[in-house]
Amino acid sequence: MNMKQGSEEWKTLIKKGAKKIGVVIDHEKTNMFGVHAKQLLMWNKKTNLTAIDDPFEVAVKHYIDSLYPCMYIPDKAKVIDIGSGGGFPGIVLKIVNPSLDVTLIDASRKKISFLNYVIRELKLDNIKAVHARAEDLAKDNMYKNRFDIAISRAFARVDMLFDLSIPFIVKKGKLIAMKGKNIEDELLFLDNKSDEFIYNFNVKVSKYNLIFTDSIRSIVEFTHQ
Repeated sequence: MNMKQGSEEWKTLIKKGAKKIGVVIDHEKTNMFGVHAKQLLMWNKKTNLTAIDDPFEVAVKHYIDSLYPCMYIPDKAKVIDIGSGGGFPGIVLKIVNPSLDVTLIDASRKKISFLNYVIRELKLDNIKAVHARAEDLAKDNMYKNRFDIAISRAFARVDMLFDLSIPFIVKKGKLIAMKGKNIEDELLFLDNKSDEFIYNFNVKVSKYNLIFTDSIRSIVEFTHQ
């Protein structure tokens, strides 16, 4: 499809996709997506932010895909996006639901510089980007057991992501792992967990067809009981 990121056609595509999955977004929000996308592709020329640079694929595989977790995240939740990269899904979730308190973390200083630039450009409040490794930040009392939701998109195997993320969440908090179609092998680590683990965490896998594509994606939820 011949379109340019941030164009009216591009923004209409995202609105249509969002509506199909039950998320309503207005023109102001799609304008903000357009600003983010324009900067993403400009910065991508000098900083490795994304392997996807076709405007249609950026709209669908980054923005629309990042909308799917909206239904799992309540208003005013404190959210930490682990390995945020170009801001997916953290920036998108914040734009759609301004009530969220969002922390984006990434081990790449260049990616954090980009995220801070976008936060300033979009004049977003209650969101910050932190340059750190998750395993180091989890030991900091400012971040340990401080979040309702830990979320990550295509960042690491589920077993590794679980170990990295759980120290951040509060009791009754949730880890949301956004993954590809074949997730079963990554969940085999659960077989070795103790009965205490099974008692403490409810695990749910939901699969969806990414709109406008043939791709099957998975969302794995670990909810602390």
